[in-house]
Amino acid sequence: MARPLQELSVAILIAAACLVASMAGAAAEDNPVRVPNFWDPKAVNDRPATVPDKIQFLATDDYPPFVFRDPQGRLTGFNVDLARALCQELGSSCALRIKDFEVLVPALEEEEGDAIISGLSREAAATRHLNFTEDYLKLPARFVVQKDEAADFDEQDLAGKTIAVVAGSRYEAFAARFWPDADILSLESERAARDAVRNGTADAHFGDGLGLSFWLPSNAAENCCTFTGGPWLEAGYFDEGMAIATRRDNPELAAALNYALRQLYQEGVYRELYLRYFPLSFY
Repeated sequence: MARPLQELSVAILIAAACLVASMAGAAAEDNPVRVPNFWDPKAVNDRPATVPDKIQFLATDDYPPFVFRDPQGRLTGFNVDLARALCQELGSSCALRIKDFEVLVPALEEEEGDAIISGLSREAAATRHLNFTEDYLKLPARFVVQKDEAADFDEQDLAGKTIAVVAGSRYEAFAARFWPDADILSLESERAARDAVRNGTADAHFGDGLGLSFWLPSNAAENCCTFTGGPWLEAGYFDEGMAIATRRDNPELAAALNYALRQLYQEGVYRELYLRYFPLSFY
């Protein structure tokens, strides 16, 4: 099972998620963002004949900005609001049960809930009796550079450039394979790799776009840097997305959720949720 934000402090992310969400309206107006689309607009999207009366979602509450508790202890996050929107689209009643991440799959198998909406990895769950919906979010790699270098940065020609990455990460493996003429600076942590760009030790940092979207507007970034190029979603490296897991013996629910996900995108609801939680788009 994989969690896309495992390298980042939960406390820091909760604070950042609350702050960024509170500024979402103004940020979206000042800086038009790119909202990703994972659904084919030409695909037939007929409402399923069978729609559940109630959906019991399972999640963990230490997973910002997707599912977490705000400073007042209220459950919030992108996945929380997405689950509500899915139920509203289907006309189903909705509930969210919180579990530790390690017991989400057993809880689903034991029918304590109907679906997991908590960043469950397809690969890690491959041996379990699970279905997954279509991806509702993918987590691309991105470059960040100092703002005054963005206009001249060419991600297709990095010969002689110093690229900071986290040692042992998929970002390091990808950079070493696809930019052999670059100087790959492998560092022990995300913080060190980001600081290398901020202080000029590296020309760019190549890393997790989602985490960087919260770092760039933070005090830690000191307004130094910006996204450039990308997003990178290459198969085998950054293509695994976030999806909702259901039991294999409940194909009707999986079909209903896929229908609702496509409808939310077409109706603009997905865009509103994305901008609410990710006003600095990582796409």
